[in-house]
Amino acid sequence: MNIAIIGYGKMGHEIEKYATEMGHHVSAIIDNHKDWELKNDALDNSDVAIEFTTPDVVVENLKRLIDRGLPVVTGTTGWTHRLQEVEQYCTKGNASVFYASNFSIGVNLFFALNRYLAKLMANYGDYTIRLEEIHHTQKLDAPSGTAVSMLKDIMDLHPKYNDWKFHDENPGKNEIAVTAHRIEGVTGEHLLSYESAIDSIKIEHVAHNREGFAKGALMAAQWLPGKKGVYTMNDLLKL
Repeated sequence: MNIAIIGYGKMGHEIEKYATEMGHHVSAIIDNHKDWELKNDALDNSDVAIEFTTPDVVVENLKRLIDRGLPVVTGTTGWTHRLQEVEQYCTKGNASVFYASNFSIGVNLFFALNRYLAKLMANYGDYTIRLEEIHHTQKLDAPSGTAVSMLKDIMDLHPKYNDWKFHDENPGKNEIAVTAHRIEGVTGEHLLSYESAIDSIKIEHVAHNREGFAKGALMAAQWLPGKKGVYTMNDLLKL
C-alpha cells in the first residue's frame, strides 16, 4: 500500500518504521501547512492516510482527507466532542474514517474487560472506582484518550456513576476519581480499581513501547480501504 503519514512526531516515525518493515511504501509525510501544497501529487497517489497530530488540528486534517476521498486512520485523541461533526462530514463525502483512542490490541482487549467488569459490578454499589493513568511528558491531553474511553464505558454500564473528576477535585459518590501523571519515558499505563472496606479488585494495562500502537494503526489502514463510514477498533477486532 501507499501510505500517507499525517503528523511526523513520535508516532509518525513509528508508523514509517513498521510500514516499511511490512512492505508498504510511505508515499507522503505531511507535517506542516506547506506540506499539504508541496506534496499534493504524492497524496493523490496514496491509498490511505494515517493521522497522528494534535487535538487543535485533527478535525481540519480529517476534513481535508475526506475531501480528497482518501481513507483515513487517526489515533489523535482529545477531539471526540466533535465526533458527530466528523461523522456527518464523512457521510456527506461518502468517505471512510477509522478512529481509536488506542490502537494496541492489548488495550482493546482491556477495554472489553473493563466493560465486562463494569457490568459485573453494577449491582455492588459499596465499591468505589478509581482510575489512574501514567504517560510520557509530551502527551498533551489529560486524562488520556484511553482513560476517557474507559470512563465512558463504565458510566454507560454502571448505574452508580454519571461523571468523573480528578482526584484532587474531591469527586462525589457518583463520580469516578481520576489521577493522571506525566513522567518522562513512560509509554502508557492504566490501572482501574474497585475499592471497598473489605477488598479491592484491580485490572491493569502497561504498554512497554509504541510498537503495538503503530502495528494496530497499520492493521486498521490495511482493513479500511473499500469501506464507507466511520469505524473503530471494535469493528476491526469484532469485539
